[in-house]
Amino acid sequence: MMSPILIDRKLLFVVTSLLALGLVMVGSASISTAASKLDQPFYYFNRQCIFAVIGIGFAWAVATMQLSFWQKNAPYLLMLGIALLVLVLTPVGREVNGSKRWLPVGPINVQVAELIKLFSIIYIADYLQRHRGQLRGSFFKVTGPLFLLGIAAVLLLLQPDMGSVVVILSVVLAMMFLGGARLDVFVALMAILAGLFSLLVWLAPYRLQRLQTFMDPWADPFGSGFQLTQALIAFGRGDWLGVGLGSSMQKLFYLPEAHTDFLYSILAEELGLMGAMSVLILFAVFIWRAFAIGRAAELAGQVFASQIAYGIGLWLGLQACVNMGVNMGALPTKGLTLPLMSYGGSSLVIVCISIALLFRVDLETRYPEKSAVRVKR
Repeated sequence: MMSPILIDRKLLFVVTSLLALGLVMVGSASISTAASKLDQPFYYFNRQCIFAVIGIGFAWAVATMQLSFWQKNAPYLLMLGIALLVLVLTPVGREVNGSKRWLPVGPINVQVAELIKLFSIIYIADYLQRHRGQLRGSFFKVTGPLFLLGIAAVLLLLQPDMGSVVVILSVVLAMMFLGGARLDVFVALMAILAGLFSLLVWLAPYRLQRLQTFMDPWADPFGSGFQLTQALIAFGRGDWLGVGLGSSMQKLFYLPEAHTDFLYSILAEELGLMGAMSVLILFAVFIWRAFAIGRAAELAGQVFASQIAYGIGLWLGLQACVNMGVNMGALPTKGLTLPLMSYGGSSLVIVCISIALLFRVDLETRYPEKSAVRVKR
């Protein structure tokens, strides 16, 4: 078992703070919607608490598992994720708000995109371990692992879920660069992906409309720009210290998805600039600790462990930045949750598992005797 004494206390404080604040804000942001739609004011809060308990349970189990297990099964996990993405697109998958992203499992819906994010990081970390020192000499060594990820990206676009594709490919390319890929190859791949994403935006009218709305949300404040303008109003009302916990006006059916994608706006309204900045600082500290753990593992010669830490830090940091940027009108609207805080069972449980892997990396780096023999394939 993993002793609490061995845990990175700074990271534990940050994660616990974000999770606790997220639960409070989900309860506050969703109370009116839940009371109106379900006649149960704390419906979403209670479910989020249950998911938090499940996530912590899975996290504890994962934290006791050696990293060699994940490295050994990395390719199979990615193939499992791709198979689940195919299953989502069949009649088995569930469609919500025009997107088919969920697999019903009893009383809950599993969003496979969250699994793919984690499995992609594990797969690339294993690839970089096995091809250590070879990325600088061959273009194909860099592009090789992108084939399977390309299949996953196409399946995600069919849902459609472009936001997850952007996050996955951005994190994977960053991991490849940190793993030793040549700068010219990295820049070329980034340019190619930027061109493909621009083409996808141009070919899809709704994506182009989102971009136009982002540029000037006040051009149609009661139509396409409604969600963003309401989010900006929430930030404006928050001022320095906020209107008080539970006193938001925007959550009273003005701001759609107040407890999911736009939770940060409600937090800024109720807790003000100080609250919003506190969350930003907590995520900054999280990224710092993830990279510090990754660097320590890298110096210890543990490539797989270091890339896992880098990947998780990049993923959750990037997704948090995108979500907060969308809420503030700094980025076009994307359906990405705020890690550890937004309502959503799949996201919360997978993020808890990912953070447990980060703790495991730290443990095996500082106490090598707790790690298994390195995997050779």
